[in-house]
Amino acid sequence: MLLASTDTQAARTLADTLRRARVGFVQAKDTSQVVSALADGEFDVAVVDALEPGDEMVRHFVAQCPEVPVLALSTGEGSAAAGTFDLIARPADEKSTLETIRRALAAGRFALESPPLLPLPSLKEVPVASAAMRSVMSMLERVAPGNATVMIRGESGTGKEVVARRLHELSPRAAGPLIKVHCAALPEQILESELFGYERGAFTGAHARKPGRVELAERGTLFLDEIGEISASVQVKLLRLLQDREYERLGGTRTLAADVRFVTATHRNLERMVQTGAFREDLYYRLNVVRLDLPPLRQRREDIAPLAEHFCRTVAKESGKTISLSPGALSRIVRAEWRGNVRELQNFLERLVVLADGDTITESDVQLEEERALGLGAAETRMESSVISLDAALQRAEHHALEKALRKAAGNRTVAARILGVSRRALFYKLREHGIT
Repeated sequence: MLLASTDTQAARTLADTLRRARVGFVQAKDTSQVVSALADGEFDVAVVDALEPGDEMVRHFVAQCPEVPVLALSTGEGSAAAGTFDLIARPADEKSTLETIRRALAAGRFALESPPLLPLPSLKEVPVASAAMRSVMSMLERVAPGNATVMIRGESGTGKEVVARRLHELSPRAAGPLIKVHCAALPEQILESELFGYERGAFTGAHARKPGRVELAERGTLFLDEIGEISASVQVKLLRLLQDREYERLGGTRTLAADVRFVTATHRNLERMVQTGAFREDLYYRLNVVRLDLPPLRQRREDIAPLAEHFCRTVAKESGKTISLSPGALSRIVRAEWRGNVRELQNFLERLVVLADGDTITESDVQLEEERALGLGAAETRMESSVISLDAALQRAEHHALEKALRKAAGNRTVAARILGVSRRALFYKLREHGIT
């Protein structure tokens, strides 16, 4: 845990609470100490001063660790600061403080381990060559101007969030917010409070009223990702919200109106879930008003080459390089299966470009990166694997990849994690395992 506070007395009080509860933490009193702490370690949760939302210390932490919940220390009443998970009011009793931290830790554990390495591409920029995707785009442009609920179906990595964002951009609600909720990332109770918000005193640790994602999406779009993962209890409350466009905050009695457009996404077979009773039939029909099916990348191979070249140019520009794909490299990329779809292709190209030594990525470079992704390492490791155990070969290849990524990142572990396509937490675990400092 990271404790970042400019208020010495408040930090000292909270530090004492954490020590008594045997919660490990690192203290940082300014932005430079936050930067140093992030370079040296990995955190499950952060507590920071609730200053202005644009405060440099908070902004830096959120930019570097978007998957880590941030708790705000506050001097008085009010809502949690923008960009934070919850609020710890000062003064606060020890029990409620630890309960708030526990909830944040629970949310962090269920959050996605590896966020996208690059910003999500925009459909305005991504080339579309296949008839299948042109059909999706045509349907998207027809339904975007309305207010109908849209369900986006497709395998993981096919670009469901990108499509949801484009729907919002083309809608009359484009000037409003686009709020995303990853339904599979949070336990039932936390998901419910995140969706609907809560009143002060609704449960232990609820020190102030907090608006939910539905309220934050007012006059905009609410994107519910992985909708097939929600529990039966949340399904009931979501059905009421969709039918009546009304809801209450947890612990509240006032009924609030929701002026929100709903867009959902899932890779699950909801029809089968309805048949088995795992998903409510009435909710299914409320959500499945307009359906957009995204085909997997292997079923639209015409898109692979233009996408690969697009990602290559984008990453090269971000890295200050001029790099292109050779015909052989492009041919090998097109032949690959890409079971992780567009997300896997995007991450693969980022690693190729960042690790490239020259101005052209060759077929050999692509082959070596494919083998590294499979854990087989570089050519010298393959040759040696015949005379040493496979486990030893894999360990050696992993060690080599870690060291190379750190060299390319000039020691910056956040950048190294992005190069390797893993979370910062996974990188720190591997560095400790291999004894790399």
